[in-house]
Amino acid sequence: MAAEDILKYLNLTVDGRGYAGKIEEYNPPAMTLTTEEFRGGGMDAPIDIEMGMEKLTCSFVLTSYDLNVLNLWGVKLNGGIQLTARGSLESLDGTATAVVHNMTGKIISLERGTWGSGKKPSLTITNSLTYYREVHGAKTTHEIDVINMVRLINGVDQLATHRSNIGL
Repeated sequence: MAAEDILKYLNLTVDGRGYAGKIEEYNPPAMTLTTEEFRGGGMDAPIDIEMGMEKLTCSFVLTSYDLNVLNLWGVKLNGGIQLTARGSLESLDGTATAVVHNMTGKIISLERGTWGSGKKPSLTITNSLTYYREVHGAKTTHEIDVINMVRLINGVDQLATHRSNIGL
């Protein structure tokens, strides 16, 4: 089908406060494996050996100079700040699917944008994440718990054996 799972609507909740009508943009975390090249004797070319993941970050842009979000920058909360991004996808046949990103992290950057009379404000927030889960419809596609060394991909914990091997 040509137009399938097109993002039509978006909402964001930060620390329990909803930002419907105030969120302009959301950039989910990039899922990137850290690798090192290895070429042993008898190999014609190097291969990549996985060495973990790169740091997870996300960002969002509000069209509101929001005091509640500004006050969360650099704050040390037990467990971190809770973020939830919700999207609604729609296909050409009218099928609608929910996508939810649950995250825990810390605000590491506030960019206040350019100020100008009569212009909408722009506030860009970047978060460093310790936890990320994506649910597409009713299925969890990814769940990353950095602190507890959990990496679930399509229901399979990629790190379970490694945790067991080191006594976790």
